[in-house]
Amino acid sequence: MNFWKNYRVNTYFTMQRLIAACMVILLTGSIQAQNLPSSLRLVEAARKQIGVTVVYDPAYIKLAYPNGDVPLDRGVCTDVIIRALRDSLKMDLQKLVHSDMKANFSAYPKNWGLKKPDKNIDHRRVPNLQTYLRRHATSLKPSNSPADYKTGDIVTCTLPGNLPHIMIVSDTRTLTGTPLVIHNIGRGAQEEDCLFEFTLTGQYRLHDNK
Repeated sequence: MNFWKNYRVNTYFTMQRLIAACMVILLTGSIQAQNLPSSLRLVEAARKQIGVTVVYDPAYIKLAYPNGDVPLDRGVCTDVIIRALRDSLKMDLQKLVHSDMKANFSAYPKNWGLKKPDKNIDHRRVPNLQTYLRRHATSLKPSNSPADYKTGDIVTCTLPGNLPHIMIVSDTRTLTGTPLVIHNIGRGAQEEDCLFEFTLTGQYRLHDNK
């Protein structure tokens, strides 16, 4: 009887030590993640979408508000930015853009014939994000020099057919120094070497990413 009693006691304390060790590991990882620069947290949040968001789907969907989102397996280029900012920096572009548009509707493009803001779609449109970032982040003139692009910069370009597109500059660079970008250009979230493949129309840097 003493053997089984001691066995149970030892097993109990062994499990408690294992649980405590796991908690330390989890907390340490969380602290380390919090200590990362905001630009790296943003990139890591975007990178985590690779293999999760696998479909390009521009369908209009009625969203919850705030923090609304389409199913994680699908989305468009703007959804990469929206999810990354929400997950890494707790910035909800749906609420931020909607609030800014309500207060400054005349400052935003009228490409879609809207008479008032639409919280379901406004933040998922590249021209609206460009306007919001020009108003609330540092707007830079795009250049052809890889050195001018920092990790976490948000860049826009024009695709064939005059289609606007948006990407996040990665912390990974090619052998020639050109940073990769994380985006959804039609095949789900990807990290690719295509920063200079299309005509760049904007470069934006969050204020805490100096």
